[in-house]
Amino acid sequence: MGIDPGTSCTGYGFLRAHGGSLQCIALGYIELNKLKDPYERLRTIFGRVTGLIEKFRPDEVALESPFFGNNVQSMLKLGRAQGVAMAAALVQGLPVYEYAPRLVKQSITGAGGASKEQVAALLKKMLGVEYNMRKLDATDGLAVALCHHFQSSSPLNAASVGAKIGRTSRRGSKSWESFVNEHSDRVIKPRKI
Repeated sequence: MGIDPGTSCTGYGFLRAHGGSLQCIALGYIELNKLKDPYERLRTIFGRVTGLIEKFRPDEVALESPFFGNNVQSMLKLGRAQGVAMAAALVQGLPVYEYAPRLVKQSITGAGGASKEQVAALLKKMLGVEYNMRKLDATDGLAVALCHHFQSSSPLNAASVGAKIGRTSRRGSKSWESFVNEHSDRVIKPRKI
């Protein structure tokens, strides 16, 4: 599951990876503009993400991390939205990963400064998903899921994927010590001199 958290609209997408094939299972958005109370928006994000996790049963959840802008209040609001989405996944016992917006765009389009429209157009080509130009948050959520797939399936990222929060999954290790124990055949031990 990929999530693009926001306080006015939170996008999500579910991706199934089987062998070499990728399939979009679902994508959509949680509309929050009609809710005036900011705490009600957070409760809605938590409840809807929890419901989506229960319905689609993903193995992992990837979130887009808030970008650093000039408006501190906006960053705080985005951080709260991300936090409640993250908490919904962690309560369900799912591993959570974070990706910077530039990395998400770069993994889909090859350019970290790509527009939402460019990301959506490439997702349409790659996965055949239709998108609503007015609500590109849904395709942004799917882009986060696809970015996670690309990052976690790369042999260069086998030990550490994105910024990981919560439990260990089959793709990562809790610490360097556990990584060394799990992959002793890949670790060069120092020689005593």
